[in-house]
Amino acid sequence: MVITKNEEEHLPLLLKTIKGQTLQPDEIIVADAKSEDKTREIARKNGCRVVEGGMPSAGRNLGAKAAKSEYVLFFDADVQLLDKRFLEVTMKEVVKRDLDFATFDVKPMDGGIYDEFSHWFYNKYVRLIAPLHQHAAGFCILVRRSFHERVGGFDETITFCEDHEYAVRANKAGRYG
Repeated sequence: MVITKNEEEHLPLLLKTIKGQTLQPDEIIVADAKSEDKTREIARKNGCRVVEGGMPSAGRNLGAKAAKSEYVLFFDADVQLLDKRFLEVTMKEVVKRDLDFATFDVKPMDGGIYDEFSHWFYNKYVRLIAPLHQHAAGFCILVRRSFHERVGGFDETITFCEDHEYAVRANKAGRYG
């Protein structure tokens, strides 16, 4: 499930990496916030189901509501899955650990040593403080759809760090990893 707003540049790259996965998703939903470019056309040409969206919490909630699968993987359009086994490995791990929701390490797609170090540091920080305060980067969160509904989805009144608030609230109600 991808939230979009004028993402004609990034969306094709994400969809290409999804199509290259060893495990294919049941469906790809694009919750679009009234794009004025070719985002919707690109999504439909790539077999995505396009639904009305919003930014960002409303889009995620509307996309999850439209989903039919047991799990929903929330993406921002500027993400790329560089490991062809990402979905396969992720789903095995989530099922094995019986997680209700999960987040992932952040890796820069390009950049210098500063980008590499800052992303490495962020990943270590998030893992270190996870027992005390959960983080989940909204660009890549996996959740059981029924669990997402049970916790009330993303808080649409929050306009910044809604993903972290979601992680803290969801952690109180389920299993986080």
